[in-house]
Amino acid sequence: MIIAGLDVGTSKVTTVIGELAPDGVLDIIGEGTVPSQGLKRGVVVNLERTTEAIRQSVHQAERVAGVKVERVMLGVGGPHLRSVTSHGLAAIRRGQSISEADVERAIEQAKAYPFDAELELLHALPLEFKVDGQEGIRDPVGMAGVRLEVDVHLVAAGRGPLANLRRAVEEAGLEIEALVAQTLASGLGVLSPEEEHMTVLLLDIGGGTTDVAVFREGRLAHSAVLPLGGDHVTQDIAQLLKIPFEEAERVKRKYGAALPELADPELVLEINQEGGSLGEVPAPELARIIRPRLREILHLARQSVDEAMGPLEIRVNRVILTGGAALLRGFDLLARQQYGLPVRLGKPQGVSGLTDVVATPGHATAVGLVRYGSTLPVRAPEPRRAQRREKKEEAPRGEGFWARLKEILNNLF
Repeated sequence: MIIAGLDVGTSKVTTVIGELAPDGVLDIIGEGTVPSQGLKRGVVVNLERTTEAIRQSVHQAERVAGVKVERVMLGVGGPHLRSVTSHGLAAIRRGQSISEADVERAIEQAKAYPFDAELELLHALPLEFKVDGQEGIRDPVGMAGVRLEVDVHLVAAGRGPLANLRRAVEEAGLEIEALVAQTLASGLGVLSPEEEHMTVLLLDIGGGTTDVAVFREGRLAHSAVLPLGGDHVTQDIAQLLKIPFEEAERVKRKYGAALPELADPELVLEINQEGGSLGEVPAPELARIIRPRLREILHLARQSVDEAMGPLEIRVNRVILTGGAALLRGFDLLARQQYGLPVRLGKPQGVSGLTDVVATPGHATAVGLVRYGSTLPVRAPEPRRAQRREKKEEAPRGEGFWARLKEILNNLF
């Protein structure tokens, strides 16, 4: 089974193609990454540019994989996402055990949370069940009881931004198999088997936004989107050093560090300033520009978790950093200093094939989308659509009419 994950971000569009073997192994067989210029803070602002970037990214991945992609698992991010943990309840008839239908009733009640009308529900993810007051139950089916309760993490997205993203994908000639919150996909991509038994904070630092996710025993228990990302670090550099954004991005990627003590005190950077003149900046000074914005991102992430779940240091066992900005030298050390917790860079886990290509924090979401797709029921092909395509290829527009006319004339004469 071929599965394609499409991660449409502020700074880049990434497509990863995977093949699920009969033995359950997920092979990565294709990858394509191109710059993205049609989004701002995870939201489509230029439909034509976004569509073209999607086409190019998918085409690159197709060439590597040698397969044609028709459907994709589409990652959804941006500040328009909203999430909440809702409570559901179902009464069980005395003398009967809990059935799957009872579980569905409890989840459906939790899904009735009064989101604003402009929001569309993406996920309803059960966290844990409670039977007659007994907590910590993961699967209550078959148990005896009269009262079933469930906590469900709901994730919704703005209908407007979602419609624009759908349109960009569809105009690129693709069908959307599933919409998946980027926070959920990133966790599926990088959590290790050991971490699936912990409470883990995952920060996916993209270009325009940072996704905050807490996974408790492998399940998404909290999620939020911060309107800050790697591009804001670049803007700080550009503004304070009076250099163009593109030059600031180059300097950040090549020489940037999250901590001044990690920068070479003897290194002086030559930078291209506005107007064409050359300037010089000591490497530690560049780190002093970068650090405050990263600290702000880490502080806002902590605040999000504290308000939703309680003190981060008590609730969380480990921190994982993903996204392109996570590659900034020393970012993991800065997070360790600020949180007082073990921190690691998140790279895709449990896949084979082109592992060297996707083994970066920036590929966490795309690989996670492929993994999400591998858990869905196999969808049967659509023979009618295939037949229509085949006929269209065999008989271009107008050819059918002339063929019929020729047959009539031959019969007459």
